[in-house]
Order: sequence, then C-alpha cells, then structure tokens
Amino acid sequence: MTESSQEPGQEPHELAISEQVAVYQREFPNVDPQVETIVSTLSRLVRRMTVSYGRHLNDLGISSADWEVLKALIVAGAPYRLGPGELAKRIGLTPAAMTHRVDRMATAGLVTRSRDESNRVRVNIELTELGREKWLESMRMAAVFEESLLQDAGPEERSELAGALDRMLRRVEDSQPDAHGRNEDPTGDGDGH
Repeated sequence: MTESSQEPGQEPHELAISEQVAVYQREFPNVDPQVETIVSTLSRLVRRMTVSYGRHLNDLGISSADWEVLKALIVAGAPYRLGPGELAKRIGLTPAAMTHRVDRMATAGLVTRSRDESNRVRVNIELTELGREKWLESMRMAAVFEESLLQDAGPEERSELAGALDRMLRRVEDSQPDAHGRNEDPTGDGDGH
C-alpha cells in the first residue's frame, strides 16, 4: 500500500482511499468501488483511532489490555468485582492469560485480589479507587477525541451512521460467531496482545 516511486529514506506514503480503490479496481474489476471505499475508510479509521486511544492510555500509565479489564469490572457494576474465570470469559482470554494480566494490574494498584466471603475457595478481582480513576480519565479523554471525530455530523446523521454501523457489526457477528473477541492467546505470552 505504499507508492513504489518513493525516494530512499522517505517515510512510507499511504495511498489516499480513492487511489487505493482505483488500484483495487484495476487489479480486480469486480470490486464495488463504493463498498470498497466504505470498508477501506472504516479499516483505516479504526487503525488511526486505535493509535490515538493507545496514546491516551499511555499518558495515563495503563495499557489497552489493562483498560479491557477495568471496563469489564465497571460494566459488572458496583462493587466492581468478578471472579477471574468470569473476567477471562468476558474479555475473551484464557484463564492463564487473565492471571498474568491481573498479576500486573494488582502490582500497579489498579485491582485487588480477595477471597470471597461466602466461599473462601473463590477469589474475586476488584477494582481499586486508582483503577476507577484511570478508567474515568480515559473515558473523559476518549469523549473529547470522539466528539472531535463527529464534529461535522449533526444528530440525524450521527443516528443514521450509528444505525448503519450497528447493522454491519451484527451481520458480521451473526455470520461469524467467533468474531466477538479473542478466545485464545495468539502470542503465546499469556497476555493476548
């Protein structure tokens, strides 16, 4: 996806979406340029957003992997506590990968481990005040960034876009049941990343 006419030592140049689609049409004439423009733009937007979110989280001293755990605990609701097996299932990790992640986060003070009062064999992972503060700050940063992304879209356009994207997501999830998240640790490092 870089131009071959690039000078030595120059930064790689990513083709404009329209140029990329033109190349695809040249090489594969059956491609629908409108569909390819939408899909290529979404793909590039997701990459750019992922980089931006990563920078925000890095500024807060947490990783995207940490954020996934914080989010799962927030979604569980007060008292923001889950067993490690349930937490792993919600995030789409193996129990071993979840253990590794929780170890790091407990050391950083983002979560704690404690015995369940009703079943002393069971361990709970619970959000700390620091973990909650980091999650809330990440949400504030994301809200500003996301609002800037959609600044040109009015309420009706935002509603239409949200509906179309939701339908696309459901179609992928319905046709590919494994598209919901990771169930394995592809890196082998126990972290899923």
